[in-house]
Amino acid sequence: MKQTFEVLNVKCGGCANTLKKSLKEEFGEVEVDLDVTPRKITLEIDTNKIEDLKLKLRSLGYPLSDDELSGIQKATTTAKSFVSCAIGKMGS
Repeated sequence: MKQTFEVLNVKCGGCANTLKKSLKEEFGEVEVDLDVTPRKITLEIDTNKIEDLKLKLRSLGYPLSDDELSGIQKATTTAKSFVSCAIGKMGS
């Protein structure tokens, strides 16, 4: 089923590239909407895979907007997002 999720820390095309490449193998094609805030991703996903998606996004530094994170986790995901963004820019 196609679903859309709000994702934090996505700032640019580099971030979008990282999301698309990093999620493709496990979750298939991902659309990233950079025209809205917070940013949104859309993909075909079964309900039983949403927790896996949430964990993967968090590991990349792009948690879901409704993901409950502590202050330290928020800082960590923000730092990770800068690295993921830079990697996405180099790979484009």
